[in-house]
Amino acid sequence: MPQPLPEHCVTTSPQQTCGATRDADGYLPIEEYGALGDGRGIALSGSDGSIDWWCVPNMDSPPLFDRLLSADEGGRFEITPDIPHTVTRRYREGSNVLETVFTTETGRATLVESLNSNTAGRLPWAELARRIEGVEGRVAFTIDLRFSRQADTINPYLSRRGRHDIFHAGHVLGLFLRTDNVRIDRMDDTGIAATVTINTGERATLAIVAGEDEPLIVPPIADIDARIDRSDKEWRDWSSLLHHDGAWRPELIRSALALKLLLYSPTGAIAAAATSSLPEKIGGPKNWDYRYAWIRDAGYTIKAFLRIGAWGEAKAALTWLLKRLGEGQPQVCYTLDGKEVPPPAEVDVPGYRNSKPVVMGNLAGDQHQHGIYGDIFETVGRFVACGNIIDSQSAETLSHLADECADRWRLKDAGIWELEEPQHYTMSKISCWQALQRAIELVDEGQMPSTCRDRWERERTRIADWIGEHCWSEKRGAYLMYPGADQIDASIALAVRFKFDGQDRLARTLDAIDKELGRGAFHYRYTGAAKEEGCFLACTFWLVEARALLGQHDRAEATFTAAMTALDARGVGTYAEMIDPDTHAFLGNTPQGLTHLAIIQAIATLTGREL
Repeated sequence: MPQPLPEHCVTTSPQQTCGATRDADGYLPIEEYGALGDGRGIALSGSDGSIDWWCVPNMDSPPLFDRLLSADEGGRFEITPDIPHTVTRRYREGSNVLETVFTTETGRATLVESLNSNTAGRLPWAELARRIEGVEGRVAFTIDLRFSRQADTINPYLSRRGRHDIFHAGHVLGLFLRTDNVRIDRMDDTGIAATVTINTGERATLAIVAGEDEPLIVPPIADIDARIDRSDKEWRDWSSLLHHDGAWRPELIRSALALKLLLYSPTGAIAAAATSSLPEKIGGPKNWDYRYAWIRDAGYTIKAFLRIGAWGEAKAALTWLLKRLGEGQPQVCYTLDGKEVPPPAEVDVPGYRNSKPVVMGNLAGDQHQHGIYGDIFETVGRFVACGNIIDSQSAETLSHLADECADRWRLKDAGIWELEEPQHYTMSKISCWQALQRAIELVDEGQMPSTCRDRWERERTRIADWIGEHCWSEKRGAYLMYPGADQIDASIALAVRFKFDGQDRLARTLDAIDKELGRGAFHYRYTGAAKEEGCFLACTFWLVEARALLGQHDRAEATFTAAMTALDARGVGTYAEMIDPDTHAFLGNTPQGLTHLAIIQAIATLTGREL
């Protein structure tokens, strides 16, 4: 009989499923991927033992593995039993090391996976390590290693140098390393086919070591194997220090670990998600590249980190954000190294479950969103409220930004949802109010120069008056998406956290959002979105937090419990951007930072932790 995993592997969201879960076109459900990371890149490992996405060396580099977007021809690193099997998957407790237990009629074995780090932090190379451990009986595995051709723009090839198997894939040079019990059956320019049989108590370790246009060290496979457990310890040491001892701690820790994966350690930038072009509706055209750093996402994530005591991550991300602002006109998003995001370019691959277009790059870099003002000042305000200090150069930058907000708030913008039609979006105006309110508070706390305080106060009052006059609909009992619209916008739930005036109107707006945008446990972004996308997971948790702040604790907790129960029934705790409210299949890019940080904020608010 199968034995339980050791205690250190327990998590709140185990999944047991048949190993043969790919659809007729060869794609796994998005929820069947777990994420591995090292502070620079993220790999997605499927429930069938196939790593189908990994951009090397960075999250926004071209993919080395891209089966996620091209089931037949895409790159992958697959380790799977050679006969029918069932699968149980869990992250190790407090860790981003993933364990998958394969059970066949002949035995059981565990696949342990990690993007390795070291005691001194991130390694100066990418190291993907996979260890197979024999638990009971005997299990034979097949191994299939192929590299992405990046829509036929590169032609990977393999070679041998001495005892080493070397691969070349565009600008990436790498090694395929393994223990002696892994037998190579075929190695050519199409990839590597291998086998290994594991008996009780035995193990085999396979690894890829890679870098981009740089010399490579060849670590002993024993050292790589040891770094799996060392990495696990580093994750557990980090997560054990997070400040939350109340209810739902395992769920909060799991989301914090997902956010930590998205923090790009060389600069402090925070990627919105690890993937590109996963569809918001299967077969639909809303497929975006989220491997960049949005000001909005960075701001929200910094606040989440501050709230749970992840001070180093919050400081690194805030420093990155303020440096970008000091370089000139703020942009909506940046590359992870702080440059302009390239415009979207279509990539000629089939796309996830044949959803096109597949794109690399993003149009958001050319947009203007008033929300960035509120996001920046709310983040700095929270940083200061935690007892920290803003430097004089940053204070000067923020002062200019507050002036810009006071000048521009009357203009139309693309809104929080980055829509093509500029409008006077209600949430954008609230964000401008928020920015000036936080700027005034920072002045009063001695963190910013007071020269323009009176002007900011006047404009803040004018914004509130304008919103009250133009954006409220007594007929609908809600703030509208923009003046004259007949649409409701779920993001207005955030106004409660921002302490925008008028709690009665906000409470009524929450009821309207639930009634019009709610579907089961989840919510759509705005009126009409159901036609073209799934429910946006962050919206549900924004509503949870808003109701809790308004004193509606029972309703908030009921919504949270229903949503987390549905999510915990899928996958291993790595959540995407959206969900199909009927099937609970995940949609959109994954892991999605907004989803995980919204969960953290909801839990912290429900348990009474200070904002």
